[in-house]
Amino acid sequence: MTGKSSTPDYELVDTMELTDPVQVQAIGHQLRTTILGLLHERAATVTELASAVDRPTSTIAYHVNVLFDAGLVRVVRTRRVRAIEERYFGRIARMFYVGVGESRGEVLPLDFNDFEVAAQESEGAYQAHRLWSFIRHARIPPERAAEFWPQALALVQEFDRLPRSGDTAYGFVVGIYPIADYPLLPDR
Repeated sequence: MTGKSSTPDYELVDTMELTDPVQVQAIGHQLRTTILGLLHERAATVTELASAVDRPTSTIAYHVNVLFDAGLVRVVRTRRVRAIEERYFGRIARMFYVGVGESRGEVLPLDFNDFEVAAQESEGAYQAHRLWSFIRHARIPPERAAEFWPQALALVQEFDRLPRSGDTAYGFVVGIYPIADYPLLPDR
């Protein structure tokens, strides 16, 4: 991957709110999020994606079609190879986030738990003493907790815009969540 530059090599919007259950279900599959991650680097064909994840082309074609039908990827260019037109797919947006479907009277399905994915992905780095992480807890009102999210989102967007280069992929996870059973000191 050495020598790659701007991410990706096609135009896309910065953010897209997912408010349709079909969209949320589409990103709720690990292979499809991996495909979206690869398309964050550059546009790719189904064959290139299949090679990158070492899966059959038919499997990748199915998952790309799910993403396409959900409006999360699009054909960004084509190229004629012999008698076949090869399609290069790209993401619609740099960042997807799950919105609030209640405004349309829908309950959106749960996306997969990013922290669970990060825990699985980071195991090797932890064992190799290459995991950098912090966890902090604070007893604060919900409004105050919500004030941190735009700052975290800005940091994620900065990470998303980094030029793709080097030979190692790094994961970056942030979150803020209420804890039901965290111990509290008694009142004075």
